[in-house]
Amino acid sequence: MAKVLVPYYSAYGHIYEMAKAVAKGAEEVEGTEVKLVKIPEFDVVKQAMSSQDAYVQAQDNQDDVAEATHDDLRWAEGIAWGIPTRYGSMPAQMKQFLDSAGGLWANGELEGKATSIFTSTGSVHGGQETTIITSLIPMLHFGMIFVGLPYGENPEQLTTDGIGGSPYGASTISGPDGSASPDERDFVMAKRLGARLAKVAHKLNQ
Repeated sequence: MAKVLVPYYSAYGHIYEMAKAVAKGAEEVEGTEVKLVKIPEFDVVKQAMSSQDAYVQAQDNQDDVAEATHDDLRWAEGIAWGIPTRYGSMPAQMKQFLDSAGGLWANGELEGKATSIFTSTGSVHGGQETTIITSLIPMLHFGMIFVGLPYGENPEQLTTDGIGGSPYGASTISGPDGSASPDERDFVMAKRLGARLAKVAHKLNQ
């Protein structure tokens, strides 16, 4: 048995959809228990974005998802983080959650756990690779073991099409105005990432 947690932050729903695909991929690995949780939104952001119908609808769609806690991180043996880009790195919501987990870092409670990262950007060159790479830094401070998405398991990456995917992790493109939906190939790669993380977590748990 391996326990896989998928904590994510999603303003407009793109990462939420990708998170569900990652969770589904992990669930398809025999003996894996999966938990999907969301990183809490800032009240000031809720107020500022309350006039945007797309934001409000996306938040309503996530009402049933429980908010992530430190106990969720303790529970997990593999963690796949859903981190959208903000100027090529993680958003403040995710950073605050990780910063608040200093006690887990001090006690080494996340050391040796498998981890992966998936992301979304507004454009092809909007920071898909830099967001994952820069988000990896705190994971290494926590002592986690990074699981990427190699070309051998992910041939969709070898394309000139405007889709997500890199050896660093799964990703998708939301469009400059957030109106784009994940390509079906993005979901395929997200599922593969979830499955790969689950398999690594199983082996580490042995």
